Amino acid sequence: MTFKDFKYERPDMDALSSAFKEALDAFENAKDPDAQEQALDEINALRRRFNTMKTLAHIRHSIDTKDAFYEKEKQFFDENGPLFSSLNHRFYQALSRASFKESLKERKGNLLFQKAEQSLKTFSDDIVEDLQRENSLASEHNKILAGAEIEFNGGTYNLSEMAPFTQSPERDTRRRASKAVSEFFTSQEETLDKLYDDLVNVRVKIAEKLGYDSFIPLAYNRLGRSDYGPEDVKAFRERVKRYIVPLSEKLAKQKQKRLGLKAMKHYDHALEFKSGNPTPKKDSDALLDEADRMYEDMSEETDHFFSFMREKGLMDLKTKKGKAGGGFCTFIPDYRAPFIFANFNGTKHDVDVLTHEAGHAFQMFMSRDKDVPEYLSSSPDIMEIHSMSMEFFAWPYAERFFGEDTEKYKFAHLSSALRLIAYGAAIDEFQHDVFEDPGMTPEARKALWREKERTYMPYIDYEDDPFLERGGQWHKIMHIFVIPFYMIDYTLAQTCAFQYLIRRLEDSQKAWESYLELCKAGGERPFKALLKLAGLKSPFEGALEETIPSIEDMLEKIDDTL
Repeated sequence: MTFKDFKYERPDMDALSSAFKEALDAFENAKDPDAQEQALDEINALRRRFNTMKTLAHIRHSIDTKDAFYEKEKQFFDENGPLFSSLNHRFYQALSRASFKESLKERKGNLLFQKAEQSLKTFSDDIVEDLQRENSLASEHNKILAGAEIEFNGGTYNLSEMAPFTQSPERDTRRRASKAVSEFFTSQEETLDKLYDDLVNVRVKIAEKLGYDSFIPLAYNRLGRSDYGPEDVKAFRERVKRYIVPLSEKLAKQKQKRLGLKAMKHYDHALEFKSGNPTPKKDSDALLDEADRMYEDMSEETDHFFSFMREKGLMDLKTKKGKAGGGFCTFIPDYRAPFIFANFNGTKHDVDVLTHEAGHAFQMFMSRDKDVPEYLSSSPDIMEIHSMSMEFFAWPYAERFFGEDTEKYKFAHLSSALRLIAYGAAIDEFQHDVFEDPGMTPEARKALWREKERTYMPYIDYEDDPFLERGGQWHKIMHIFVIPFYMIDYTLAQTCAFQYLIRRLEDSQKAWESYLELCKAGGERPFKALLKLAGLKSPFEGALEETIPSIEDMLEKIDDTL
């Protein structure tokens, strides 16, 4: 079967609820460990079935947000996902008091029970309607951005399709393209401000009902952070200010000189080289063929994985009208299959997003036989190590994609990775401040964002763009609306991915073996324990200051005058 043949069927919630409760009764009344494990396996099968249908609906709706059938199915899961969470909550409660808990720990691992305890802190039946509201609002944000139709240079483009224009070597094209994108967001400004107001309010309401003082600790529990908290993240952000921000400023000045500009404006930062940014030298189909050859050469495991992805049609990569923006990787449980979603637009982003999402998919593929759903993948902080490190493991093959632009690509990739750390830290600090003072007005939030930009990205000059100057840039960031507090995971993971880049240059086989072990482990251990398993230094324990000198040295050795 290929992805197009994967059968979708809307779950019958009454039948599912009945079957779930029957299996749960068998679990709670089991007379011996074997019977309890059998009931647990039945419960997991029901959970996988529901999540399979939910994932299929999500993917197919994302591929075409104008498809009326999957629009309704997406709404169905927005409404019924919280009801399923109620069943899952009862399962976690039963796990916490299981008669044969010690035997189950030996068979299924202790972390399942730890994850269950943490999840119990994120749900109660009192918040079902609030979760439905939160889901609906998040979906509305995606719909607004997916529906963008921007008139430019005689054509109509979505947000992804505007990227090549914002990176044009022609400065006036960059300026006008940036302005056109800002005009779209200005037209949606009031709507997005109201949407975020509603999201903040409902999230605060959920936190209060669950007994939290604020939404922040609830967000951490939702993301599965069990061995570090807000104070650790705050200390990491201070390291970013100390080690990343000055280097980012240095690179910005270097770029200004490279581009031959008297002054850098906000629309100039998307361009890396006066001759133009590195771009793939193949069309999207040929690029995919080259990726196939790359993964065949990389390892036996990646060859098997990528052949499976292509043969089963488990990728949708080309941008088109009505398609949701961005890129993601998800897992379809009953088919034991990852799926990669992206929006190719002819820029270096195409290779970045493919290798990034392939890193997620490869980990899921290596863990797909785990019988406990919680172990299929880890928390986002580790998951993003899989993806960002895969980007660097693809470096030896960069010439296949970029030809004469290979060195330009490596420089652009590495410098953008550094900027991402500062950008992610700014977003994280912004969100902490917002939820510490959730009554902020939209104007106050924009002023707060502009303050964070001046702290973490002080080189940005918005010139004559009033929307961006008053702090509107954050409206473009999906994660703030849809997955709050996720962005810091990218920065933590990038710090670890840098370690793999450095290790690969020292001993490529040893670096790969470490990465492979990390992928195979899935979610069987918490963040710090997985880092220890892979031999990676924690971002909270000096990894940033140890790696940055090596990264800076790499940048200096690349000829950026190309």
